[in-house]
Amino acid sequence: MSETVGQLRLYNTLTRTKEAFVPIDPDNVRMYVCGPTVYDFAHIGNARPVIVFDVLYRLLRHVYGDDHVTYVRNITDVDDKINARALRDFGGEIADGRLSLNDAIRKVTEKTAHQFHADVKALGCLEPTFEPRATEHIEGMVAMAQALIDRGNAYVAHGAEGREVLFDVSSMPDYGRLSNRQLEDQQAGARVEVKDHKKNPGDFVLWKESAADQPGWPAHFHFEGQGFDIFGRPGWHIECSVMSRHHLGDVFDIHGGGLDLIFPHHENELAQSRCAHGTEVMAKVWMHNGFLQVEGRKMSKSEGNFVTISELLHTEKFGGRKWPGEVLRLAMLMTHYREPIDFSVRKLEEAEALIAKWRRKAAGHSKGPLDAEFVEALSDDIDMSRYLRLLNAHDLDPSALLAAAEMIGLNVAELKTEVDVAEFVSRRLTFIRDKNWAEADRIRDELLAQGVQLKDGKDPATGERVTTWEVVR
Repeated sequence: MSETVGQLRLYNTLTRTKEAFVPIDPDNVRMYVCGPTVYDFAHIGNARPVIVFDVLYRLLRHVYGDDHVTYVRNITDVDDKINARALRDFGGEIADGRLSLNDAIRKVTEKTAHQFHADVKALGCLEPTFEPRATEHIEGMVAMAQALIDRGNAYVAHGAEGREVLFDVSSMPDYGRLSNRQLEDQQAGARVEVKDHKKNPGDFVLWKESAADQPGWPAHFHFEGQGFDIFGRPGWHIECSVMSRHHLGDVFDIHGGGLDLIFPHHENELAQSRCAHGTEVMAKVWMHNGFLQVEGRKMSKSEGNFVTISELLHTEKFGGRKWPGEVLRLAMLMTHYREPIDFSVRKLEEAEALIAKWRRKAAGHSKGPLDAEFVEALSDDIDMSRYLRLLNAHDLDPSALLAAAEMIGLNVAELKTEVDVAEFVSRRLTFIRDKNWAEADRIRDELLAQGVQLKDGKDPATGERVTTWEVVR
């Protein structure tokens, strides 16, 4: 364990203060971050929490040791948006019996989860320790819902779309603490739709009945002396409560996610977990990254500025060119994680110039030890502004630069020999022959990011494709 442990300070949304981080168990520091709902390819806004908490994961591993940090990032593969996407993409095959709804849903989630993994790998993110899927924990969700009924925090009601198990927000005296929302304020004006079958407008779904054209699982509940067989599916919030508890326990160290998740998702996660387990907290520290807009506007398909990670990496949709994953990563880190970020071509160009500058400086050097001042900067609530100032210092030793860049997931070491380049060129030509254009383009972009530009042409004698390369500065 590093001697810098006592210096780590993180901003806690729950207390709205930056406070010293003291792990529950220094031998097993535990962090949970809400992952993607895999109904579509991840957009650039989804990339921000993945990158931010990857840096925190790297810092925790540096401070406490690689084997003493457990990082869980889930995949939500049960959601009505997924159902809708399956019906949209495979409606004809479902209608004529060639494909069941469940199989269509599996096709959607497998494709989008695979793309998510490829995207975040290109962004330089480490794999989490565990990556549970909601469909793997249905039994635990049913059990938690019943535990909440038994404790007087939940009830069974008959809604317009079938029977539901609902959490009773009035059963929790300090409900709303995380988002700083008073229960009476929610009941008065309400961003929450009032439904006749709810005791309170803010009561939320733990389990809901599925119609014949919706996926579901058998579940049995006891409430007020009656038994209820409800073939259905879980509510969104209970999924994360069950998956985090399975891997991290009733109470863990850090819960992360985007600012947009504070209410209702994280508020409701916290409520049901505390009530089900009888604990004062669910996580000791709640951390949230700020919102993202694109070129000064909120990202949306109607604005025409909606862009996925995959499009940024592999197409010329944004700024008329493709962008290497390391450039995207650095552009995200150039704004403090709690501040809003304006994702723009200008910011990407600035990040690209910095990486090129560092590569020139580091050329011919090997990585040295990580200077303590870099750890101190990250330990102050991931102060990337200070960290980047240190990286840009004129007198920074190139070996120290390499170590500091690697600490935040950036590789600024360039390829050193012709043999290395030749190997990549050969692999790319194989992909081109197989018409695997995405992988061929990825190799070209990776080499360009490392200062090596490929040039395609034809052999005048044979007409076959040939590729040459040169180092660009």
